[in-house]
Amino acid sequence: MLDRLEVPVVAAPMAGGASTPALVAEVGRAGGLGFLAAGYLSVEAVAEQVTATTALTDRPYGVNLFVPGPRSSTDLSGYRDRVKGQSPTEPGEPRWDDDSYAAKLELVMALRVPVVSFTFGLPNPEDVHRLHAAGSTVVVTVTTPQEAAQAAQVGADALCVQGSEAGGHRGTFADDGVSPGGGELFGVLAALRLVRAKVDLPLIAAGGLVHGADVAAVITAGAVAAQLGTAFLATPEAGTSAAHRQALAEGTRRTALTRAFSGRPARGLVNRFLVDNQDQAPAAYPEVHHLTRPVRATGDPELMSLWAGQTYSLVRPAPAAEVVARLVAEARQALSVAITRISPV
Repeated sequence: MLDRLEVPVVAAPMAGGASTPALVAEVGRAGGLGFLAAGYLSVEAVAEQVTATTALTDRPYGVNLFVPGPRSSTDLSGYRDRVKGQSPTEPGEPRWDDDSYAAKLELVMALRVPVVSFTFGLPNPEDVHRLHAAGSTVVVTVTTPQEAAQAAQVGADALCVQGSEAGGHRGTFADDGVSPGGGELFGVLAALRLVRAKVDLPLIAAGGLVHGADVAAVITAGAVAAQLGTAFLATPEAGTSAAHRQALAEGTRRTALTRAFSGRPARGLVNRFLVDNQDQAPAAYPEVHHLTRPVRATGDPELMSLWAGQTYSLVRPAPAAEVVARLVAEARQALSVAITRISPV
């Protein structure tokens, strides 16, 4: 299905509220594929979003699930005390949960969601088989050739190849607990080439893509579609908070990978909380996510997780359908210029 999109543009699933039924519907209306993000949401909230999306569009869409990882054995009391001293509000209690993963999986099967993607790990082969029986296309987010090979083995229909430029959480299967990026980092084009040499599956490319020339680059490198998240954060259909929109519009902050907000590597705009906790944040997701959630909810841009890709400062506000149309026009222009330059006169 992914290689039959009218437009090879995918709106990335952005957990935390940015992805909305309206955004998904508008991207679909423009010929692309939009994703809802089930991460952080209750099963009931996911059901409401799926119902709202199906009411808005008859185009295919996707739902992304976070695969639960192992429970952390790290003592988080010290980090909680540290965060408490930096915030005007009481931190949450660090706890492990599976984010209602099993129930969400049953839900997307029952509702026959057209595309179901997975981040932070692999679905088991039995669940992939059940999703196929429900008519769903299964996509797994990968960041290395090794992860790609594992995803192919469980029966994934396609892979989302995420480069290190991407905003938000990295889709690494395991966090090494050492490097902020959670292991070896590949840019999107390098990752795409290496994965293409490893597996024979349709590939969606993600990572700092904001211009049509970026779309053209990953398509010519072997992807069937380009996935963009940051490019849609400034659209009116997105649920991006006012403080986040303002920080993106200012365009003056650099980005960095950090565990400070969730306990898993994620790229966001550098603020005071990130700087103060970059070297102290433990590798413990979702425990750290629950710990910092009340702090992030204060609305203070110096305490929030302001997720963004490395090229965020190039994004300009526009309705989602206009963003898709612009990307297509720019991609065609970029390909035309490239052909002219490499063709003999």
